[in-house]
Amino acid sequence: MGLDERGMATPGAEKPRGAGGTPGGLGEFFSGLAMAIAGGYLLLQQVTVSSGMWQLWGYNAFGLSLVPLLIGIVMLFFDGKSKLGWLLTGGGALIILVGIITNLTIFFRPTSLFNTLVILVLLFGGVGLIARSLRTKA
Repeated sequence: MGLDERGMATPGAEKPRGAGGTPGGLGEFFSGLAMAIAGGYLLLQQVTVSSGMWQLWGYNAFGLSLVPLLIGIVMLFFDGKSKLGWLLTGGGALIILVGIITNLTIFFRPTSLFNTLVILVLLFGGVGLIARSLRTKA
């Protein structure tokens, strides 16, 4: 309930709320969000991702990771209710996904110190503004 000019409670007249239902500022929140998005975008533009070979004891192991998936698919085509077939198919797909992720190599491309500082100030300054807008004011 809000208070009118006489200090009396008036039903239905609520104080406007800020970001996250706190009395923080919406302007701070959206400014911080824009800064964090810009900083995150610029940071991700400086990252190069590549992949290498799947190696197991010196041999290419990608084909070996397909075996559980293929056996599971065969079992599901034979009997669609086969729990072992679903387990092998799901496990094989998970092995392939984990194998792809673990074989990624991630590099931060060379850039100037100024660009790096601009990126980090935008990213962390934006997160700080968002946090400040969500804090309840005393």
